[in-house]
Amino acid sequence: MDRSLAALGLDDVAVERPLIYPGRPVTEPSLLLDDELLPLDVRATRLGDWTVDQGGRLDEILTLHGQEPVGRRHPVISVGSNASPGQVRHKLRRLNLPVFVPMIPVRVGGIGVGCSGHISPAGYVAGTPFVDHTTRTTLVVTWLDARQLKAVDDTEFPDYRRAILPGDVFDMTMPSDERLSGAYIYFSAHGVLAPDGTRPLRGGGDQATILDGLLAGSARLRELLGSDAASWVDRAGQDPGMRTRGTTIFGEEGWVLPQTDFLPYLDESAELLPYDDLPPLAGSLPNRTGNG
Repeated sequence: MDRSLAALGLDDVAVERPLIYPGRPVTEPSLLLDDELLPLDVRATRLGDWTVDQGGRLDEILTLHGQEPVGRRHPVISVGSNASPGQVRHKLRRLNLPVFVPMIPVRVGGIGVGCSGHISPAGYVAGTPFVDHTTRTTLVVTWLDARQLKAVDDTEFPDYRRAILPGDVFDMTMPSDERLSGAYIYFSAHGVLAPDGTRPLRGGGDQATILDGLLAGSARLRELLGSDAASWVDRAGQDPGMRTRGTTIFGEEGWVLPQTDFLPYLDESAELLPYDDLPPLAGSLPNRTGNG
């Protein structure tokens, strides 16, 4: 079977086609390897011991290609386009970084997906997590090495801040039933959109529908960005001033809730925790220091 991103329909890049944001996410445990997305066979072990479809152990494959094994990588929860392999490949290739990234759908408790209270440089309204302990959501976790994480940091800052979520507060269950003891996540420094003033606007869906809904609720946004989503991304994507003004209008309309629930977990340390230093929570998999 052709496992190329193009053949799988997963090669879209949201920064180049804003209305497809956030792009199609990974739906099964996979290794993004250059232009291919290879399935991973789930085992009741730590991730590095899972096997690549028709290949060896994941750690063996990574090491064979001169890449960091899983245990030295950092688990990062994606709530927007970083769950899309086409977007991840685009970000890494722009910086001449190797495209080797394990991408695993994980059931996460306590996190909803909303819309950031700003307009992104590409013109779309990006996703942001918000705390909601009544919900469980399947989100893609990417395992990034230090250089890859630095590259993602550079694309997220200053509009987003990084937190590390503790697994005993936010349940994060792998397909192997391992419960992660921690994982990184980016949340918006601009707050989360809530046009009704109380409930976050759900993100992650059709971008055109989200933008058309925001336009319908604000005459000032229509005057600035046009009458429909296509006009919005065209104008905002070309003019930083329009993006800044549109972001200001969000606040003036009273649509933005501050993102304070993540502040206790804010991580500004230069020393990032690798998977090896995040043993599974008790009762899921045997505690082990490394991936073998």
